[in-house]
Amino acid sequence: MPLRFVVKTFLNLSLRSKLFAVFCIVSILPLLFFVKYSYDTTTRELTRQIYTNMIATTDQINANLETKLDSYSQISASIYLDNTLRLLLTKDYTENSTDYLDSYIYFNNVINNVLATNPDIRAVSIYTSNTTFPADSVYIKRIDDAAKSTNWYESIAHSYGNVTYSVSSSSAVTEPVFKLARLLNNNSLNFPYGILTFDIAEADIYRLMEKEDKQKDIYIVNENGNILSNRNKALLNQNIGTLIPGTFSENNSGSFDSMYNGEKSLVVYNTIKNGWKTISVIPYKSFITNAQITSKRILILALSSIAISVVLIYITARFFTKRIESLLQVIRRIEREDFNTNMTFMGNDEIGQLSFAFKKMTGRLKELINEVYKKEISKKEAEMNMLQAQINPHFLYNTLASISALAVKHRDNTINEMVSHLAKFYRISLNKGKMILPISEEIKLTKYYIAIQQHRFEGLLRLHYAIDDSVLVYQTVKLALQPFVENAINHAVWDDEVGINIIIKVYKDDRDIYLEVIDDGMGMRTETLERALNKTDNVSGYGITNVDQRIKLAFGDEYGVTLYSKFGIGTKAQIRIPLHGISS
Repeated sequence: MPLRFVVKTFLNLSLRSKLFAVFCIVSILPLLFFVKYSYDTTTRELTRQIYTNMIATTDQINANLETKLDSYSQISASIYLDNTLRLLLTKDYTENSTDYLDSYIYFNNVINNVLATNPDIRAVSIYTSNTTFPADSVYIKRIDDAAKSTNWYESIAHSYGNVTYSVSSSSAVTEPVFKLARLLNNNSLNFPYGILTFDIAEADIYRLMEKEDKQKDIYIVNENGNILSNRNKALLNQNIGTLIPGTFSENNSGSFDSMYNGEKSLVVYNTIKNGWKTISVIPYKSFITNAQITSKRILILALSSIAISVVLIYITARFFTKRIESLLQVIRRIEREDFNTNMTFMGNDEIGQLSFAFKKMTGRLKELINEVYKKEISKKEAEMNMLQAQINPHFLYNTLASISALAVKHRDNTINEMVSHLAKFYRISLNKGKMILPISEEIKLTKYYIAIQQHRFEGLLRLHYAIDDSVLVYQTVKLALQPFVENAINHAVWDDEVGINIIIKVYKDDRDIYLEVIDDGMGMRTETLERALNKTDNVSGYGITNVDQRIKLAFGDEYGVTLYSKFGIGTKAQIRIPLHGISS
């Protein structure tokens, strides 16, 4: 129903409104679609480029990070594999208490050499459980309760001599440091003889991603998700899940969308071989803003174009329909039979050609009307002259009345009846010059004619009527039945002693009214019927042609006379007129 209402409303609009609406839709919708398509395409392309850039960034950071961690691991391995250091740490110093001084000299040389060649290593410590070896609390330290309570001590419990990392604050400096810890268990007895730790500046790790951390947030987290390095040092050791809700898949790399600092963000991560992840986070707003700004500019340009288009469309539609309206006004004047039109030149396009053709058609129509009008006047004048030559109807009625009075005076009832019927016949047939009369009057006229003929053919004419009284109020052409009755009397009788039966039927169906004249006379042969149907038979064809033409003129070409006849059986003439004709 809504669609039908829209279509109906659109069809009821003026041509100017239709053109304006269609032009606006055709021009505005593509522009809006273009803006939307441009925004979506730009956003999608920017997201793809940002994702590609973030993947490349995390790959590079991971490669540099692995190189850096491998160098630390190699430095710690040089100490781990130092057999002299192992012997000095496991030696019993109770018998000669001064031997430890030589051990200190060796330890100092090894550790100072590491610190001198690796400035990013802030401190090197060796924790020992050998109670006979004095600890200086600088390079050599005891594995006491304080050491056991640290994060790095817990991390080496099941490391089996492998390197572990944790983040802690050095007591010597305020900057965050990584704590590299490694069990010293390089001996045949398979028990640890100490713990080696490096304090590595977190800034040295952060330096790997510092340049890329300006436009996006980058985190390095360990295998447990704890933050090891970031621009904001207050976040170190916090779990990344509290900052970036979401699921990191089991794959080494991937991406997902998450809410970060209250904004929808793109998260890209990559994993190195020790389980650490480099995570890059960038809010969509930071790079889609440019796309939004570009789309707004395109939208402004589009709206400006739309405004200009609307104005031009309105002017075009007005110019286009104005000429049609002018042409329509001229057509309505012609409809009112006012041919004094002065059409202005409308150009050489289709409307101009239509205007030119209509102007020529109007002139020709005016000429034809004048010609027909003149012919009609001439015809009327001829009819007037003919009528003047004919008997005046009143003179005819008066004369017939005089004859009827003489018949009564001489007591001749037959003449009186014939004259009376003839007078009534002419009174109806003349009908004040009208060609249309009620069916009831047509039946009366036919009966008067039959009454006159029954005096002439006494006993030979047997009339039967089958008339639906409900159709008598409808109208038909004058003298529709009489010609067919006359044809039946004059041409269908083949035995002057037997005579003929004539049936007059009047009935209707849902759409039409039928008037029929049926006789049981001699009928017509096939060739005679064809000549009558083709209106070439001078005997019966004239009556058929006359009635058929008058019915078609009055009611339309689909109505008229149909003739059925079979030689030796009889003839039926059927007249069909519309039921929707004007009732009296």
